[in-house]
Amino acid sequence: MRSRVALAVLAGMTAVGAGAGWAQAPKTQWDGVYSDEQSKRGAALYTQYCAICHGEDLSGGGAESVPSMTGSKFSTRWDNLTLGDLFDRMFLLMPQDAPGSLTRDQHVDILTFILAKNGFPVGKTDLTSQAEVLRAIKIVAQKP
Repeated sequence: MRSRVALAVLAGMTAVGAGAGWAQAPKTQWDGVYSDEQSKRGAALYTQYCAICHGEDLSGGGAESVPSMTGSKFSTRWDNLTLGDLFDRMFLLMPQDAPGSLTRDQHVDILTFILAKNGFPVGKTDLTSQAEVLRAIKIVAQKP
């Protein structure tokens, strides 16, 4: 009887341990979380509302208060945060001369343009502007 109980406990522990291995890694910007069409919409919006400060090439305005939106400076600044963190900052503070003037969908389109310019892969569907979805997508500097 004891051996059956021990065997059952061992089998249960093995199943639980194996199940833990099945847990999905958190989604990142490397997983193709936006569509090409969406980033093209974002490009037009970026040119209209953002380029005046951040530059046509997203390199920033030279001043520390206008950060680069590409390259190692961007990756270092946002590494281990989420798309939700970046989106919230954009939504609350940008454009600098008219915060709150763009919709959530316009901001997420601009965000996808930034992702595209940083060389992150394109997916098949648009990235949603839903906060809980954006907060579940981690920004990681190095490709996993």
